[in-house]
Amino acid sequence: MLVLGKYRLPGMSSLLLWALLWEIVGRSGLTFFVPPFSEVCVTLFNVIGTPAFVKALQETAVAFFAGVFFAIVIGIPVGILMGKSRLLDELLLPWVNMFLSAPLTALVPVLMVLFGFGMQAIIITTTLFAIWIIILNARAGVMQINRSLVEMARSFGATPMDAFVKIYFWAALPEILGGVRIGVIRAVKGVIIGQLLISIVGFGALFELYSANFLMAHFWAVLLVLFAMAFAVSELLAALERRVAYYAASR
Repeated sequence: MLVLGKYRLPGMSSLLLWALLWEIVGRSGLTFFVPPFSEVCVTLFNVIGTPAFVKALQETAVAFFAGVFFAIVIGIPVGILMGKSRLLDELLLPWVNMFLSAPLTALVPVLMVLFGFGMQAIIITTTLFAIWIIILNARAGVMQINRSLVEMARSFGATPMDAFVKIYFWAALPEILGGVRIGVIRAVKGVIIGQLLISIVGFGALFELYSANFLMAHFWAVLLVLFAMAFAVSELLAALERRVAYYAASR
């Protein structure tokens, strides 16, 4: 909720305020780079459904969801193992922190040499943008688990795999979901950078086409779709994160 004096405004009020400001700046003609918001919306409805947009959306969605999938299925187990093994944590933590803080865009030429200029390199780029924060959050969640839970499970004959799946994962789930949510946002940057630098396909191709021809309303329309997709996935994960927040208290 947005509080304005004594009044409580809906949560979307800030977005409406920014849309109004965008419209004013666009109508003022200060720069051709920012067309009026109303023009962008009209262009968006005209662009959606065209074969070029549908193809770009499919290519971007495939690369995005594939990259996020690999980041999750690799990052969560690695993070959990780092949280429960001091040796593994000391071996991998410096590398994880380095890749999290490093400008990953500089690695794109290396990926192009190793994996070519196709979808595979774009998916790997997306995975690299998302995986490191997922690993760190999973590690942080495991390190806060009450060790008596693990000892109790062992006393009842739980195998290491049972402890991994039934204790470590579920007890660290709030932090894991938080890492996945941030990783998804980073994956959006990764997929667009991959489509712009590795292979001009998907939304990257549309951005290249519209910016080269100064079609700024089309450019912003595609950008709005990209933001909406990232926002929707992020809010879905945030809602799921709130639903499982009681696990943190039970630890």
